[in-house]
Amino acid sequence: MKQEFYNLNIHTNGQKLYEFTNETIEWINKNNFENGIINLSIQHTSASLIVQENADPDVQKDLINYFDKLAPMDNKLYIHTIEGKDDMPAHIKSALTNNQISLSIKDSELLLGTWQGIYLFEHRLEATTRTVVHHFIGD
Repeated sequence: MKQEFYNLNIHTNGQKLYEFTNETIEWINKNNFENGIINLSIQHTSASLIVQENADPDVQKDLINYFDKLAPMDNKLYIHTIEGKDDMPAHIKSALTNNQISLSIKDSELLLGTWQGIYLFEHRLEATTRTVVHHFIGD
């Protein structure tokens, strides 16, 4: 049994989904992980993690549009607006999605479906750098 940690920094350029499936698989292969669990955590409250379809980019556009309707960027609706019109909507979107995802690794393969990818869901409009902590437990 072993444990390993890795911090992946993802540079974002506004509100959208940023896939990092390949970077995670590369880390798994580099460390020769065979069987276990990988937990992914984002260390931010205005971005989130999701597993989503990676074949049709319209899915990503629809997700962004849907969440923008759920939490509109209108400062008249919120008390917490200190960081701009995307401030509180970003926190709401983050609360409705995930800040952690756990996935299985079996026979050195990350167990994702055919059309699934791992994404950082950026809820802010400005460019920033996000950190996704990878924690592997297994052999």
